[in-house]
Amino acid sequence: MADEDELDRLLDKLTLRSRVRLLTGATTWRTAAEPDIALGELVLSDGPAGVRGESWDERATSVLLPSASALAATWDERLVEELGGLLASEARRKGVHVILAPNLNLHRSPLAGRHFECFSEDPVLTGRMGAALIRGIQAQGVAATAKHFVANDAETDRLTVDVRIDERTLREVYLAPFEAAVAAGVRLVMAGYNQVNGTTMTAHELLTAPLKSEWGFDGVVVSDWGAVRGTRQTARAGLDLQMPGPAGQWGESLVRAVEAGEVEEPAVDDKVRRLLRLAAWCGVLGRPYRPARPHPRSRRARALARRAVAAGAVLLANRGVLPLDPARLRTVAVIGAAAARTRTQGGGSAGVFPQDEVSVLDGIRAGLRGRARVVHVPGPAPDGPPPPLDLDLGSDPRTTTPGVLLRVLDDSGTELHAEHRRSGRQLEPPLPPGAHTVEISARLHPRTSGTWRIGLAGFGRLSLHLDGHPLLDGVFATTTDDPAVIHVNPPTQVVTAHLTAGTTPLLVARRELAPGTGRATVVGAAPPGPDPAEALAAASRAAREADAAVVVVGTGEQHESEGRDRPHLALGTDQDALVRAVARANPRTVAVVNSGGPVELPWRDDVGALLLAWFPGQEGGGGLADVLLGRTEPGGRLPTTWPARLADAPVTRTRPDAGRLPYDEGVHVGHRGWLRARRTPAYWFGHGLGYTTWAHEELSGPAETAAGEDITVRVRLRNTGPRAGRAVVQVYLARPAATAVAYPERWLAGWTAVRARPGDTVVAQVRIPARALCHWDVRAGGWRTEPGPYRVLAGRSAGDLPLSLEVRVRDRP
Repeated sequence: MADEDELDRLLDKLTLRSRVRLLTGATTWRTAAEPDIALGELVLSDGPAGVRGESWDERATSVLLPSASALAATWDERLVEELGGLLASEARRKGVHVILAPNLNLHRSPLAGRHFECFSEDPVLTGRMGAALIRGIQAQGVAATAKHFVANDAETDRLTVDVRIDERTLREVYLAPFEAAVAAGVRLVMAGYNQVNGTTMTAHELLTAPLKSEWGFDGVVVSDWGAVRGTRQTARAGLDLQMPGPAGQWGESLVRAVEAGEVEEPAVDDKVRRLLRLAAWCGVLGRPYRPARPHPRSRRARALARRAVAAGAVLLANRGVLPLDPARLRTVAVIGAAAARTRTQGGGSAGVFPQDEVSVLDGIRAGLRGRARVVHVPGPAPDGPPPPLDLDLGSDPRTTTPGVLLRVLDDSGTELHAEHRRSGRQLEPPLPPGAHTVEISARLHPRTSGTWRIGLAGFGRLSLHLDGHPLLDGVFATTTDDPAVIHVNPPTQVVTAHLTAGTTPLLVARRELAPGTGRATVVGAAPPGPDPAEALAAASRAAREADAAVVVVGTGEQHESEGRDRPHLALGTDQDALVRAVARANPRTVAVVNSGGPVELPWRDDVGALLLAWFPGQEGGGGLADVLLGRTEPGGRLPTTWPARLADAPVTRTRPDAGRLPYDEGVHVGHRGWLRARRTPAYWFGHGLGYTTWAHEELSGPAETAAGEDITVRVRLRNTGPRAGRAVVQVYLARPAATAVAYPERWLAGWTAVRARPGDTVVAQVRIPARALCHWDVRAGGWRTEPGPYRVLAGRSAGDLPLSLEVRVRDRP
C-alpha cells in the first residue's frame, strides 16, 4: 500500500482537470482509471445480503444470506464477521473491490420499508453488528461501506425529506453506529439522499465534523447514487466521490469553480488523496489487480448460510410444540403459499439473483424424507403482482428452451438485439444504438385452466398481446423520481385472460423507452386462485389429519421494499384467517412468519408455537427445518420491538409534513420509547426463546467506579432445561435519581452469549463501555458522564430483567 508521500507524488503528476475527473464515477459501478499514475478502476456493488456485481442479470447468480435484520437477531458478532468474509469471497469472485454494506440506519418506525436491510432499532446493537460485518469483509481485502449517513431511516420522500433532529439525539442515537464503523476501520461512508436540519447530506458539515476531523475517518465519502445536487456546496463539504458517472454535478463545473476561487484546490486534493488511498488498499494502484479466479460455490458457503438462518430465527412463543420429534411424526401438513414460495429477500437495489432457493416446504420434505409424509396445501392465493415468468411457466418461442425471448427493437420494429433469458424480470435489457422498444415474449405452459392474472411492470407505453389479441395498451407515466422505483421496482399493470391447461399461447409484452423512465421491464403471470372459503377448508382438513401443522405467512413483494414505506403492519385477512383455521384444527400448529420487520400477529396466542424466519436467504428452508425438527436450537433474539398493533407503537410517523420529518421522540427510539410511554408490546426488544430454560441467579460487579472507566459485571445463570443451549445475557443501564439530563428509562449497555449443558451453571462476563454511561452535552460540545448512582440490570430482554445492582460513578480527580 502506498504511503502518504507516495500519494502526494502521484497527485503532483495530475492536472486539476485530471484530478477532478477522478472524483466522478466512470460508469454506474466503476470509478475512473488514470494510466499516468497506474491507477485502475474500482468496481463497486450493492451487497448487504449478497454481492450482485455490476449488472442485473439472472444468469450471474450470487450467494444470498439472510437479511440484515436476521443477522442482527443472532446477537453473534463472530458469526456475522464470518458472514462478512463470505461476502468478501463473493466480491473477489465477481471482481468487486467495494461492497456497499452495511446499512447502519435504524428501525425508528415499524412502517419503514427498508427494515430488512437495516440491523436494529438500537444504536449499540447496530454498531456492534455493523462493525463485525465490516471486519469480516475487509479482512479479505475488500472494502466495506457504512451507509446511509445519516438519519435516512424511512423511504417516504427519501430523496428530499428534511429530518429535523436535535444535536444530542443525533450524537447518541443516529451517528453512534457510524462512529462504531469508523472505529472498526471502514473504508467508505455513503452520504444519503436526505437532508438533516435543512442541509442535504451530500453537502452537510457532518461529513467533515465529526466524521473526518473528530473521528479521524481517512477513507472515502461516496454519494448515494444520484444524490449530488450541486457543485460548490458539495465540493466544499466532505464528499469525495460522486456516483454514478460519467455525468454529474462536478466535472467541468467543479474545474471552473476551483479556477474561480469558489472551491479551494486543497479540498480537491484531499478528495483525490483519499480515493488514491482506497485504491492502493484495494490493490488497483501501481500494480495490476488480479481478481480471484472463479470457483464453484463451496459446500462450506451453503452450510454457513444455513447455519445463519437457524442462528437468527426467533422463537417468539412455544407451548410445548417445538421441537417436533421426527420419530413421532407420520404426517406433517405444511400450509400456505409462502411455504412453497418462501420470500428470501426484500425489494430494491440490494436484491440479487440467488444461486438456489430452498423453501420451507423443500426444507421440511428433505428433513423428513423416509420418515414422514409431508402434505402441502397452499391456502388462499397471495395478494400482490403476479410473479415474473420463470423456467416452469414460459419457454422461448424461437427455441422452445424454458425461459423467455428478450428482444430490443428500433422505432420501425426492426430487431436490433435478441437473446434467450431465464426470467421475465429484465431490469437492464441491452440498449444498442437506436433502441426504441423492449420486448419480452414466451410460450406459456399453464397447468391450470381458468382466469389468469398477467402483469407488466414498467413506465411509458406498455402493451400485452396474447396470441395476437390485445390485453393492454396504454401510456403509464412515472409518478416518482426515486431510482429504486424507476430502475428496480416499477409498478405493475395487471390484466386477466383465460388460459387452458395443456395449451401454449404466445404472450408478447412490449415497453417503449423514453428519457427518465428507465428500462426495467417485468412480465409475470399467476394462475387462478382457489375460492377463499374452499382454500381455508382444505387447509383445516389437512391440519386436522396431520400429527403437526406448519403454517407459513408473510409479507408480499409489494411490501417491504426500498422506495416505499408500509401503510400498515397487517398480513391481511386471508392470511390471518388461514392461521386461525389451522390452529383450530390442530393444537400442534407452528406458525412461521416470513417478513423482514414487524407485522401484526392477532392470532399469536392461538398457535402452539410461533417462529420468526425473517427473509432467510437462499438456505432458508433448510435452516428453518433444522430448527423445527430440533437439530438446531433457534438462536435469535429480537433486534427490534414488535407491537401487537401499529396503534400501540410510540413512534410510527414516516411521512414528512411540508417536507420536514421531526424526530420529536429524541433519544427515546425503539424499546426506550415503549418504556417511556408505559406501553407493553407483543414482544420486547431482545426477546427470544430456545429449547431449554435458564435461571438468572446473580448479578455482581463493582459498587463504585470512576467516570470514563469501563465496568465489567458478572451474571450467573443455570440451565434448568432438558438440553444444552445458548443464552444471550443482556445488560441495561438506568439512572435512578432525578437529574437535569433526560435519560431513557433504561438503555442497552452490552451483552454476551454463554452455553451450558442441562443442570450446569455458567458465569457471563459483560463489559459495559464507559461511553454507555455518557450523554452528549450540547452546551459543552462533548461527551459527559454525570456522577452519581446508576442501576445495572441484567436478563433476557428489555422487558425481562430480573437482576439489578447499583454502581456509583464518581468524578475523575
